[in-house]
Amino acid sequence: MALTATIYKAELTVSDMDRDYYATHNLTVALHPSETEARMMLRVMAFARHAHEDLSFTRGLSSTDEPDLWRHHPNGTLEEWIELGMPDEKRLRKACGLAGSVVVYTYGRQAPLAWREALGRKLDRFDNLTVLRVMPETEAALASLAHRQMRLNAMIQDGQLWLGDDADNVAVALESQL
Repeated sequence: MALTATIYKAELTVSDMDRDYYATHNLTVALHPSETEARMMLRVMAFARHAHEDLSFTRGLSSTDEPDLWRHHPNGTLEEWIELGMPDEKRLRKACGLAGSVVVYTYGRQAPLAWREALGRKLDRFDNLTVLRVMPETEAALASLAHRQMRLNAMIQDGQLWLGDDADNVAVALESQL
């Protein structure tokens, strides 16, 4: 018997002063059986950083052809491809060819550093690619915000994101890997 996803509900209020974007999103987030709550919360964090009325979660881990999040223009073109993990060069080439902007969030203690080193200068040719490493302490702190029903607030100012609920607030630490 196949394991099913666990459904989390989040009311996410985004105040992005850098982009003048202010909205509340009611999110349904499926926690895949092979996914941790920390990774799921990284997807919520990525949603907050890129919040837009057309941004949506995809089938993620259930599909090898889709990123974790994406945003399509009303005319059908793919504007943003947002992925968590350490994709290979072939997948990055595909993403950069399809989308106007590609953002990869790497996570983990040492794996992102080894992944980036292994790719070397191969990523330099992708003008529309941004790679950000989520610092390990941020990953752990975000996991503590995970609840089946969440009311989260995200504030973005001067490139810094704070994500929290009524009890806790996490300053999201990101490091550029390009």
